[in-house]
Amino acid sequence: MGTPNILLLMTDQQRWDAMSCSDKKSEDRVGFAWVQTPNLDRIASEGIRFTNCVTTSPVCIPTRLSLATGLYPHNTGVWDNMNHQMPAETPTWMQAVRDAGYRTSLFGKTHLHPHSGDLREREGLMNAYGLDDVNEIGGPRASAKVLSHMTAEWEAKGLWNAYRADYRERFSTKPHVVRPSTLGLEDYADVYVGQQTKQYLQNYDRAEPWCCWVSFGGPHEPWDTPEPYASMYDPADMPPAVPRPAPGDRPRGHLDSLMRRINPTFEPGEIGRLRANYAGNVTLIDTQIGEILDAIEARGELENTIIIHTSDHGEMNGDYGLIYKSNFLNGAVRIPMLVRTPDSSHAGTICESPTEWIDIGPTLVELIGGELQHRQFGRSLCPVLSDPEATHRDFAISEIQGEIMLLNREWKAAINADGEVYLLFDVQNDPNETDNLAGKPEVADIETALRLQILERLMQTQLKEPFRK
Repeated sequence: MGTPNILLLMTDQQRWDAMSCSDKKSEDRVGFAWVQTPNLDRIASEGIRFTNCVTTSPVCIPTRLSLATGLYPHNTGVWDNMNHQMPAETPTWMQAVRDAGYRTSLFGKTHLHPHSGDLREREGLMNAYGLDDVNEIGGPRASAKVLSHMTAEWEAKGLWNAYRADYRERFSTKPHVVRPSTLGLEDYADVYVGQQTKQYLQNYDRAEPWCCWVSFGGPHEPWDTPEPYASMYDPADMPPAVPRPAPGDRPRGHLDSLMRRINPTFEPGEIGRLRANYAGNVTLIDTQIGEILDAIEARGELENTIIIHTSDHGEMNGDYGLIYKSNFLNGAVRIPMLVRTPDSSHAGTICESPTEWIDIGPTLVELIGGELQHRQFGRSLCPVLSDPEATHRDFAISEIQGEIMLLNREWKAAINADGEVYLLFDVQNDPNETDNLAGKPEVADIETALRLQILERLMQTQLKEPFRK
């Protein structure tokens, strides 16, 4: 079939369970197909769905930097949404794909440099990162202030001022208010990204195979999905939020400080409305993905296209009484991961092995016969693509604010900045994480063993030379 093309589909803040194909017996909420994603389901049915993939960091900038470089926050020193610009000379998987003979492109959000000023002026920087054709946007919040091809279009249409006013009002009164965007469907950011991608692929006429990275800004808050998607789901049909358990006698960590600071007052039925609006945004994006797939199919290239779908982190949507992300609970740290290749021998299968978001880069590079020259810690998924029942990683890790989490097939544990286990969940018997076992004498040996595994991984993944920030 010749050299395969690459389509990397990425969302921002999509929970692992926000796909209808997640409604399987191996998943946590059996019977809840609370969001419809027929096009993502198609990708899953033609590929492999990874049910235990975790983000490298449940917050935008650290994890996006990790995706590009294959490095952990403890390597980069970027632990939160600090003002950070990835140096132009930083080695990336995108450069390795380009070096293998691909024309690379990016539509949407990267957050590999500050979302300020005019993003169009940084196309040279994006080229240095390994991306040839670039149409970058800011995220939903940043688009209230940063210039891009998209916001320039909004301004030309007289839409930008109303968008800005809507944002100011939302975040000055109640950030989790649910109401449709002032933009309408045609000009909504996720539709813009989808349509720009579709047009690019329809018109692509170069000799090189293409690698197209599509990075939607949704379903990131605010809950502003436009009609008709805003009314697509009944709030009463949404899965209930996981209740916040009593704190217990255990060490404290970042999640505890988060729960002290973030206590939104939810009106009756409001969590259902949040989730229904969020589900509408996911389905809106899924529709755009369907149009992109149709454009590739019309070119006669779909069978010979590698497709990966994932998200940078999740959204709590009321679980534990929280909104947003920035913690190690399922809603924030577990993400979708679908991998579909021209080899359909394992189509429609599930891999339950722990996997990490930074495994994407090395997977794509190996699939096209390329090579990563720099030291990095992502691990190609290719071995489990040919044997989905194999173990890819004994455990996956995630990091935030100097803390580290481990997830294996039996346990999830997180240590605080002092190295104490403050979260411990039995993932088989407590899939919704309602019973934190940390600090209980009967699990002391388990805590010690998991803590040592975390510290050993830290030692194994140190850089010989410091990362240049």
